[in-house]
Order: sequence, then structure tokens, then C-alpha cells
Amino acid sequence: MRSKQTLIGEIVSVNGNLISVQLLNTVKSNMLIIDGVVYRIGQIGSFLKIPLGYSNLFGIVTQTGASAIPESYREIFENDPGAIQNQQWLSMVLVGEQQGKKFSRGVSQSPTTGDSVHLVTIKDLDIIYDNYDEYSSIDVGNISISESLRAKIDLNKLITRHSRVLGSTGSGKSNAVGILLGAIEKKKFPSSRILLIDPHGEYNSVFREDSIVFKIHADNKIEQKELYIPFWALPYNELLSIFGGTLNDANREYLRNKIVEAKTSVVHKMRLDIEKEFITADSPIPFNIKQLWFELDDFERQTFRERAKPETKTNLKVVGNAEELISNEYEPASAGGGAPFLNNQAKGILGFLDNMRLKIKDSRYSFLFSPGGYTPNAEGITEKSLEELLFQWLGNPGKITILDFSDIPSEIMVSTAGTLLNIIYDALFWGQNLNIGGKNQPILVVLEEAHNYLKAGENSIASRTVQKVAKEGRKYGVGLMLVTQRPSELDETVMSQCGTIVALRMNNNKDRGHVRGAIQDELQTMIDLLPNLRTGEAIISGEAVKIPSRVQFYKLGNAPKGSDPNVTECWKSEPDIDLFSYGKLVSLWQNQKFREE
Repeated sequence: MRSKQTLIGEIVSVNGNLISVQLLNTVKSNMLIIDGVVYRIGQIGSFLKIPLGYSNLFGIVTQTGASAIPESYREIFENDPGAIQNQQWLSMVLVGEQQGKKFSRGVSQSPTTGDSVHLVTIKDLDIIYDNYDEYSSIDVGNISISESLRAKIDLNKLITRHSRVLGSTGSGKSNAVGILLGAIEKKKFPSSRILLIDPHGEYNSVFREDSIVFKIHADNKIEQKELYIPFWALPYNELLSIFGGTLNDANREYLRNKIVEAKTSVVHKMRLDIEKEFITADSPIPFNIKQLWFELDDFERQTFRERAKPETKTNLKVVGNAEELISNEYEPASAGGGAPFLNNQAKGILGFLDNMRLKIKDSRYSFLFSPGGYTPNAEGITEKSLEELLFQWLGNPGKITILDFSDIPSEIMVSTAGTLLNIIYDALFWGQNLNIGGKNQPILVVLEEAHNYLKAGENSIASRTVQKVAKEGRKYGVGLMLVTQRPSELDETVMSQCGTIVALRMNNNKDRGHVRGAIQDELQTMIDLLPNLRTGEAIISGEAVKIPSRVQFYKLGNAPKGSDPNVTECWKSEPDIDLFSYGKLVSLWQNQKFREE
């Protein structure tokens, strides 16, 4: 009796994975009521089943109406339009198979013409969506076609096979990320590691006790910690790019050698167990950058009483100071060609050194050049070591580490994010066989607003590092979650490595085209639903789900803080404005600071 209730049609054509179904004439309505539950027939994205002996094949409806008529029938109907009257058609794509109480993706057999097609009931859906291991899956929302069904995701595949969360502004993207990470936290894994790079500081209040926030200008009242990224941990090319200007190849090599000398000197002073051959300008070894600048600057400014004779160096008129970044000043060179003479060995890099001095003094870059206990002293020795920095970032098992980049200057956002990822990846790569390495304690790295520092076609350290993580990270226990509103701007190599896709509402046709290319051809019609999804609703497809699904995410209790000010709240208060306030503003601007000291 139940089988007769759910029967809606039969197969008339099988073309690979695409099945054409003709509905029975006895189906008088597009809605059936079974056991008091109303089922709609033919909704795009809904499920149908084909019983084959002891198993059931499941498929997703991709077309309905005249567009679903198989090609072999079209010529008949074109010659005899009356033949199409009172006939309804569906197209479906096979996605999985049920045997007993077990559902698995893919099918072991194909149906044939004449096989019956049935509606999928709530009990059938229970078999599909409850077929997850409770311990290794997370619950993120409800299946849209039945709010009584929980939407689950395989956590192992979500992390090891990488993922991407895509959606237009206002689609509920940040809420979805919050739910995904919060669901992991609810599992209370004692050794879980999640690192979230947050460009706008949206997530600081979302996880509260379940997170540790590192931020420039940290607020100690809410237990934030200061974010430091020591300049000496940056690769050589990224360090030079911060200072701007142009250098020829000879001068770049000259500076590289000077940095290697400075790092080698520190290795000897600290008696570090590092072989000299392995010390490069990229090695994460501290050195005093102010002393380096002072020595380079001094060499460029020297003058001599006799040409090309260093022992005849002129007297100092102003004694400089390395710590204060004040240059030595010598007797000026003669304009008439006589003594004192310029240093004919100078490299002509005073312009670059002036840029270098300004950046080191700029308070916006203090997280790089004055990183607290990681700042080298006059000898190049630091109070805190690189392992302490890594322990702060990675040694927070069971909690989410949030790196708030909201106060990092936009011009170095790319290099800073890339450098930080490079430090973490290299650390986990070289420590892969330790108990804190990625193999024994995997990590999920979440890149929020990834389009800001991962643009297609850019040869930046961020792009190179994320490509490396995407290609090789799974071998070393490093998983990626890319979050963006503009997937079409991201690097194709990286995006193609993401095995799971969470696509929320998307209005831009170019961005939808990017998602379309990531989903199997037979399910392309589901992408046409993206502009019509509700806020917080998504189509989830890929490795981490048994079957492509339309899901309504739960709503976060603590919504991510948006980066936009609340205009009406700000405008309704009485203004507190005077000339003195603008004087403070100009003073902070001139001194390149955010607050008075």
C-alpha cells in the first residue's frame, strides 16, 4: 500500500547518469499527502528513488516540465503536438544507493526503462542524512526540504580535503563560518586546533570563552593578546617589499649578505645549534634591524680627506644614534672636486635607507619592528624566542586562535598574511613527526575575506603559500577553509583543491559561474537556485557530505560584529566636537599614531 502511495512515474530514458521520468496520469496534483505529510513533486533539488530489488537508487531532480522531455521523444511531439497533452516529465541525476539501512554515494547498478520512480519520504531521508558517524560529524543546521532533519558534515573530510564558503554580502557567510567552527568547538576535542585569520575583527566576540584573540592594540580588559609578527621571521624579499623603493640586483645581493652576516653573528653570540651553511637571509633568526640600518647609512654618508683612503675619514659633525635612528653626519664633500671626497665605494641606496627608517619609526608597523619581547637588543638577542611565538599561536588545544588583522596597514596585508601562513606551515612541515606536528595534531586554517590577499594571477607570498598548503597540506595535517564573497577573483589552483563547497546566496553571474564549474555537470541546474536562497541558506556539495544538499544554517547567538558603523546610533547622540579635538586628530595623524601615549 505504501509503495502505491509513493509511486509517481516510470523511467522512459537512461542516458548515463541522467534519467528521464514520465509521471503517471494518475498523479493529478503536484502535491501528495502521505501519513499526514505534504510532499511536492518536481521541486528542483528534491529527491526521488528507484527501487531495484534489495536496494534503492536515489536521485536529485534537475529539470521539470517540457525541458525534461528526452531528445528521442521531442521529434514525436513536434510532429504531433497533441501527444504531449496530459503528460508531465522530470529529469533526475543519480547520486547514491541505499542497501538495508546504509546509504553510500555513487551507484553499483543502473536502472532501465520501465522501472518505477517513487517519492522520497521522511523515513527515506532519515536513512540518507543520519548515516554519519556521530563522533566524527558536526551538526550545522536543517535540511531545507525537511526542517526535522539535521544537516551533518563529515569533519575529517571537511578539514583534510579543504573547503570553501562562498556567498554575497549579506547572505549569511560569517554566520555559516561561525556555526561551522562553533560546531567543532561543541565536540570538545581536547587537541583540536583552529587558526582564524580575521581581516575585520568580526569574530572577536563570537566564540568568547572558546577563543584566544591576538590583535594589534589589544584590549586587556577583554583578555585580548597583542599580535606580534617579528620582522626577522619574514622572508628576505617580503621584508624588503615593506620598505618600498627600487634596488638593482647588485644592491639587493649586498643587503642580503649584510643580513646574513647579522644573523650569523647572533647565532655565534647565542651559541645556537645551527650549521653556518643553513643560515640564509630567509632564516627565522633575530638581528637588530636598527643597527643594520645605522651601519648601512653610515657607510653611505662617509667622506674622506684623500680619495679612496678609508683611514682618512673626516671627523663627525653630528654623532648619530642607532636606537633613535639618527644618522652620523660627516664634513660635507667639496662641491669643487677637492677634499673632502665622497665615499666612492657607496652603493647609492640612501633613498632606500630613508624609506627604511620611516617605516621602522611608523607606529602602524610597530607589530613588526617593535614586537615586544621579540624585539632584538643591541646585540641582536631577543628576550623571547620563536618557539614562544609559535606556542602562543598553536599551543591552544581545544580553543580557536583568532588573529585579528583589522589594524594592519592595507598595503602590507598580503605580505603579512602570507608570511604568517608561511611561518606556520614551515613549522608544521619540519615538525611533522613530532607530537605537535600536523600529522599528530592536525590544524584547520580559516582565511576570512580570502579575496583580499589571495587574488588570481598575483605572485605574492600569500598566493604561493596558500597554493602550497592546498596542494600538500593534507599530507602534513594542515586543512584550509577559504571564505570569500568574490570566488571569481581567487586563484584557480587553490580553489580547485577545495573538496567541499558551501555556496550561499550569490547574485553575481561571474561568481555563480565559478561555482558551476565546481559541481558535476548533471547538477548544474541547482546553481540557478543560488540567487533565490534565503539568508543563511546554502547548497553544500563535495567530499564532506553524502549527497549535495540545500541546508538552512543555524543562527549564531553572538552574531559576528560587522565592520560598518551603526550610522543612526552614532548620529542620534549629541556631538562632542571642538577645535581641541581636531588638534589631537592632527597630532596623531602627523605622528602616525592611533592614540596618545
